[in-house]
Amino acid sequence: MPLILPIRDLRKTAEISELAHKEQQPIFITKNGYSDLVVMSAELYDKFARENRIDQAIYEAEKELAEGGESIELNDAFERLNKKYYG
Repeated sequence: MPLILPIRDLRKTAEISELAHKEQQPIFITKNGYSDLVVMSAELYDKFARENRIDQAIYEAEKELAEGGESIELNDAFERLNKKYYG
C-alpha cells in the first residue's frame, strides 16, 4: 500500500527521512487532497534510476532491431566489447 502524507507533515523531516529509509518505497505528499510531491531515500532513487537506464537500453535495442538493425551472436558481442575496452 502506498505511503501518503499531507504536505504539512514535511515539517517532520527527521521522521519522514526515517520512514523513507525504513520502508524503502516512495512517499506521496498531497496538497489540498491532490498528489503534489514524491519523497524517497537516495538508495531507492538510485535503484529506480538504474532500472530506468536498463529499461531504456532494452527499448533502444528493440527499436534498432525493428528498424532493420543487425543481430549478432553473444560470443561476437563479448569479443567486440573485450577488444573495445581491454585492447
